[in-house]
Amino acid sequence: MASKAQMTGMRGVFLVAAELSRLGFIASPTSRSAIGADLLITDQTCKRTFSVQVKTNASNRSWWLVGEKACDLVAATHIYVLVNIRPGKEMDGYDYYVVPSRIVAKYTKRFDRANSIFFGVSRADLAAYHNKWSVFGTAV
Repeated sequence: MASKAQMTGMRGVFLVAAELSRLGFIASPTSRSAIGADLLITDQTCKRTFSVQVKTNASNRSWWLVGEKACDLVAATHIYVLVNIRPGKEMDGYDYYVVPSRIVAKYTKRFDRANSIFFGVSRADLAAYHNKWSVFGTAV
């Protein structure tokens, strides 16, 4: 059985795929074991392609866990879409931050805890990317 965190992650991937489809892109989820990409995106002429990493919070948090690889997985066509699901406000939409991987790498911070290490990015550092779907350009 999938954990609550896995279900939240899957929900985010499909929300992002639906939004990109609404914008005219073709969005295909990858295998769950694919490193670095949850979605592969192309325009309708297959002239522009993107890999998309989705990170989802089940609440309106001020940061996202991204993992240590976020510092190394940088490419002009690799995009992060960071999602906050706002409980009770789903009808108002969701918060999406559409961020180039180089920006995520730049703002990723390491957090040392007693028994573990986390890597994350702050919503405040990425405010300019709120709903910035233009990072993908236009689909047509």
